[in-house]
Amino acid sequence: MTVEHALAVPTDEQIRALHERIAPHEEAFTLVYTHCRIVCAVVEQLLDRCPPDLNVELVRAGSLLHDIGVYRLYGATGELDHANYVRHGVLGHALLRDLGFSERVSRFCSHHTGVGLTREDVLRQCLPLPVADYTADTPEEELVLYADKFHSKTTPPTFVTAASYAAGVRRFGADKVARFAALVERFGEPDLRLLSDRYRHPII
Repeated sequence: MTVEHALAVPTDEQIRALHERIAPHEEAFTLVYTHCRIVCAVVEQLLDRCPPDLNVELVRAGSLLHDIGVYRLYGATGELDHANYVRHGVLGHALLRDLGFSERVSRFCSHHTGVGLTREDVLRQCLPLPVADYTADTPEEELVLYADKFHSKTTPPTFVTAASYAAGVRRFGADKVARFAALVERFGEPDLRLLSDRYRHPII
């Protein structure tokens, strides 16, 4: 029996090993795994604002695994398929499910995009996704979704302030702005300067 099948919630070490195994090359591993570690670091800063019954072990695993589907978007030439990037969540969910992870772990992949994709979003934007709701439904999923908004895998990777993210999400509608504002009110804002100094990524 593999490690993935044996454990409902994998450890940090097992998650890193999975990233190393799935990543198509070292550059992809560095980009994706570093981002996931940063999202986990943001989560750690925000735990004081979370309910006491939050499953910290689960939310940590979710933050370290949420973007693992990005590896499935690298083609034979090693280039990332940016046009289909929105699919990375469902690809990651399927990957973890096929490896035997529980649904509560796998859902972090498909339920962290933006501030949550609804069926209406998928239809209205003609997204290349199965028509369904991809919203965060638990406090753990909400925290990972929110923490992910503060870092971007751009070239170069950057930290994103709450104000910058709010300005960018406005193009998707006032409801998305309101949803993000509610998350800011609920969880607070992380210390991006501390993380920027640690990872040497600029803040925008």
